[in-house]
This record gives sequence, structure tokens and C-alpha cells, in this order.
Amino acid sequence: MYTKHFGLTVLPFENVPDPKFFFDHGDYARVHSRIVDSLKAGRGLIVVTGPIGSGKTTMSQKIKSEFTDDIRLIWMAEPPSTSMDLFLFIAQELGLQPSSTERVFVLRDIRDALMKIHSQGSKCLMIVDESHLMTDDVLDSIRILNNLEDGSSKLLQMLMLGQEEIIGIINRPEMKPFKQRIAALEIIGRMDAERVHEYISYRIEVAGGKPDIFSDTGWDAIVLASGTGGGIPRIINSLCDKTLSVACEREKHSIDIDDVFEAAEGMGIDKDIFHYKIEQRKKEQQEDKPLVEEQPVKIPEKKVVQTSSFFDDIEPEEEQRSLTIPVVFLSLSIMSLILSFFFYCNKAESTDAITCLFDLISF
Repeated sequence: MYTKHFGLTVLPFENVPDPKFFFDHGDYARVHSRIVDSLKAGRGLIVVTGPIGSGKTTMSQKIKSEFTDDIRLIWMAEPPSTSMDLFLFIAQELGLQPSSTERVFVLRDIRDALMKIHSQGSKCLMIVDESHLMTDDVLDSIRILNNLEDGSSKLLQMLMLGQEEIIGIINRPEMKPFKQRIAALEIIGRMDAERVHEYISYRIEVAGGKPDIFSDTGWDAIVLASGTGGGIPRIINSLCDKTLSVACEREKHSIDIDDVFEAAEGMGIDKDIFHYKIEQRKKEQQEDKPLVEEQPVKIPEKKVVQTSSFFDDIEPEEEQRSLTIPVVFLSLSIMSLILSFFFYCNKAESTDAITCLFDLISF
């Protein structure tokens, strides 16, 4: 295993309800504190709900470990199918042998046993897991048990743990009498990015390790994949366990994005890491690309044509455009003059051009 490789004393991400690894921070700390306060005050029925793998059972084990001295514990891994089965189970856990199987007599014997426990300065706590599977008949029996009181104190403290479906059950109109008797209804289970980072760090430290076994990209990737998985502790545990195994197999002491990606890919929660990995590769390529030294751009000097003072302020191209029309006009005038001269000589019937020119001048 990877414990020795990473300097850990125990496996930090086992999916077992070990109270030693209970994450007493954020919503978990708030809910834990409220449950403990309610139990100490004897308020009765408490309901804790959350998605599968949200740590409800671990929380119940934490509470159980905190009240070992003055609480009689009744633990039910799943609810019974009928109310009579519930009463008989409680009676047996209290060490009773009911004289009758009639419901009313069994309930009387349970009350007498609870009164005795209460008179001795102790309390009785019943924890029911998977309570979202309870039938209406069993839920009504829970309501009746909650009515067992000694003055202002409930004789039986009850902690119901169940998936989110239980909220829909107790919100039905016919469940109104039951709902009114709930002292506290708490929801746990989904952690944001900050809590995920704290949760993983906490479990590593409890196991004797240091959080720096994850590199910066490793932390970013593990938080991203945990968010894709819904921020649920059980999924986070599985992801971290697989990631540490992958890194150990590669003989790496620093977990990076590639290790997390391989683990997340096997769990089908690698989508966000895939995009993050592409971005990281682009950044690395840009950082590795050599910088090209910028050469100063040489601007060619303009050659200024020297003209008369009238054209000093005119640019060469503008000057050329301004002289085009006069030159054409001058050429046309000269051609017209030449043609007129030849036309005159022809009319004057001169024998040569010089004689014609003198005749034209004298005229």
C-alpha cells in the first residue's frame, strides 16, 4: 500500500464511518454542534439528511463516541417494516421481555424502562440509519415514541439519518403531525472547493501525513474532480485513494495533475480536469517558447525635391500632380502653333519654311 510511500500511519481515505476522521468544519461542525446541543437538552427527534456518501453515518458514530458514559444507545442499521417490529426491537435492546405482544403493553414496558434510565441521570439515544425507507406506519410509531416524556424532557432521544428523499416524505400533508414533532432538521453533504481542500488536508494530517504531497496542479485537479463528483465525501475519498495509489505505482512523491486525471478518468469524473490539463499544456508551451528580440524598425527618410520658393511647402507627390496639367496644356499649345504655321505656309504657297517664316513676320 501507499502508506509507507507517503509517510502515513494509516489509510486516510477509507470509506468507513471512523469518528477519528470526522470532518468537524463548516456545515458538518454546525450540524454536529446542533445535534449535540439538542441531545443534551433532551429535545427529542432530530432528522439529518443528505445524499449517499455524505457522511451521515460517520457523524452518528462521532456523536455515539461522545456520549458513551451517560447514554444508553440503541442502534438500527435500517428501519423495521412494521411499528410492532420497532417496539419489539427497542424492548429487546432495553433488556425487556414483554409479557404480551400487544402493542399497548409493549409500549408501556418501554416507557417504564426509559423512566428508570432517566431517573438514574442517564439518557437513551436511538439512532436509525436509512430512515428514508421507513413506512408511514413506522413513522407514526416514531411520533408516538417522541411523545414519551418526563416533565419537559423527552424520555427517548431519536436521531434519524436518511437520504434526501425523506424530506419529500415528511412534507406530505398527512405527515404534518410527525413534522411538527421534529426538533431539528439538518442537511449535510455537499462541499465547495474551499471545503474540499480543507477536508482532504484534514484526513491526510489525521493519517500522519502532510498535505504537500499534492503539487499545485495536483490540488487544482483534485478539487475540480471532487466538484464534478458533487463535493460528496465518499466520492472524494475514493478519488484520493485511487490517486495516491497511481502516484505510488509511478514511484512519485509529489502528486500532480496526471495522477489525478488517471484516477478521475476511471471514475468518470475527469471532464473538468481534461480541460484544465489542456490549458496547463498551452501555458507550458508558451513558457518554453524562446523570446524573439525585437529589432528597431528603420523608417526611410523622405527625399525632398528642391523647387522654387513657391513650391517649398508642397510634398513631391503633390508637386508632381500639380504640374501635370500645365505641361499638357503647354504641349498642346506648341503643337497648335506648329500646325498653324504649316497651315499658313501651305496657303501662302511658300517654297520653304524660312521664306514662309519671314513672310509671316513681315505680315
